[in-house]
Amino acid sequence: RQKNKRRKEYTMKKTICIILIAAFVALLGTSTYFIIDHFQEEKEQAQMYGSLAQIVEKPETEPTEPIQYSEDAAILPELTELYRQNSDLVGWVRVEDTNINYPVMQTVDNPNFYLKHGFDKGYTDYGCPYVQEDCDVQAPSDNIVIYGHNMKNGSMFANLEKFKSEDFWKNHKTVTFNTLTEKCEYEIVAVFKTVVYTDSPDSFKFYRFTNAQSPEEFTAFIEKCKELSLYDTGVSAEYGDKLITLSTCEYSHTNGRLVVVAKKIMEEGSLNASADDAQAAAEIQRLD
Repeated sequence: RQKNKRRKEYTMKKTICIILIAAFVALLGTSTYFIIDHFQEEKEQAQMYGSLAQIVEKPETEPTEPIQYSEDAAILPELTELYRQNSDLVGWVRVEDTNINYPVMQTVDNPNFYLKHGFDKGYTDYGCPYVQEDCDVQAPSDNIVIYGHNMKNGSMFANLEKFKSEDFWKNHKTVTFNTLTEKCEYEIVAVFKTVVYTDSPDSFKFYRFTNAQSPEEFTAFIEKCKELSLYDTGVSAEYGDKLITLSTCEYSHTNGRLVVVAKKIMEEGSLNASADDAQAAAEIQRLD
């Protein structure tokens, strides 16, 4: 009996060991698969966006038949090929000395589509920078809000983290955001951290501001941005200026966001054109 008991115990221990080894092998295999899949996806995304950047920065030939986007504007030559590939394209964003050099998308009827889809519309955790659905890029809205992931490999909007350093900002004071029909530069007004999706007093719902209903509302938004800014840029904005807001996740707080707000640099001779128009309109109203 004692011998049979020992045999049963040995058999049970052996069975348990086999089960544990099988579970470990299965776990190792699954983990290996996901690791390989992750790096493969990273490589594919880098290749795709690298190829798109080459098209934009060095177009091989000018299109013989430009695409007419509206009655008085054609799509920029460097964006024509990309627009042919995906008509959700609304622009291109670039920041010097960072990895931020991407197409910008917008899907009004499916607002967060590009949160988990790439330029090619394939599913990916990397997503693709995209514009908030209630912003009008062409009009444009007073504030165009653009979202991008803060990826651990430094892609998408991860390099916005560099703007936490005032020294970096001092040498990189502008953001390029070209729409389909216009090349634009924006001067950084403020860089700040906040939290979202909460009623906490620390939460600044910057994304709710897209169009000012009054000069006071515009001023209040800028003042809050300047108040939260990590450093003083010496740059402000006034009613009539056009803004872009770049937003990405910031991991020092739950639901944290790192935000860069910049104002459009008007062409020489029309630096304050929008503000002057707004002031003139206000004066006309007062006279009436």
